[in-house]
Amino acid sequence: MKKTAIVYGSSTGNTQAVAEMINSQLDKQADLINVDEASASDLADYDFLFLGTSTWGLGDLQDDWEGFITELQGIDLGGKQIALFGLGDADAYPDTFVDGMGTIYQAIADKGCEVVGMVSVDDYSYDASTAELEGQLVGLAIDEDNENDKTSSRVEAWINDLRHHLD
Repeated sequence: MKKTAIVYGSSTGNTQAVAEMINSQLDKQADLINVDEASASDLADYDFLFLGTSTWGLGDLQDDWEGFITELQGIDLGGKQIALFGLGDADAYPDTFVDGMGTIYQAIADKGCEVVGMVSVDDYSYDASTAELEGQLVGLAIDEDNENDKTSSRVEAWINDLRHHLD
C-alpha cells in the first residue's frame, strides 16, 4: 500500500470515529493524524492522503481545519492522490450539507494533486452542497445524525472503490 495518512478534524468524535473506521478498512496501515496536531511538513512524506472534516452551523469548516486550511494551500501537493470525507446533517442543514468537505476541495483542487473517490449523489437527500460537482460529491459524505445505519457500508464500499489507487 502507498504511504497513506488519514488527516481529520473532529469536534464531537464522529469524524475521528469515521477516520478510524477508514483505517480499519485499510488494515490499520495508514497513519491517523488529528489536524489539530498537524503541520504541512507532516504531509510531505505521504503519497495518499485522506482528508476529513465535519461541517458546522451554516456550512462552516470544523474549527481545527480553519487554522490548517491556509497552511494546506501553501504546500506542494503535486503527485499526491487525495480522497475527501465529510460529515454533515442533511436534515437540519439541507442547504449546506458537507460544505466543510467542499471547502477543503476548493482549497486543494488546483494544487497539482489528483482528487479521487468521488461519490454519486443518488443515495443522499439534501438541497445544496458546495461539495457537489457535476452530480457527484467530491468525496464520501456521512450523516451520522440521520443515517448512521449507512455509515459502515458507505465506508466499506468507498474504500473498495479506492483500493486500486492505494496499491
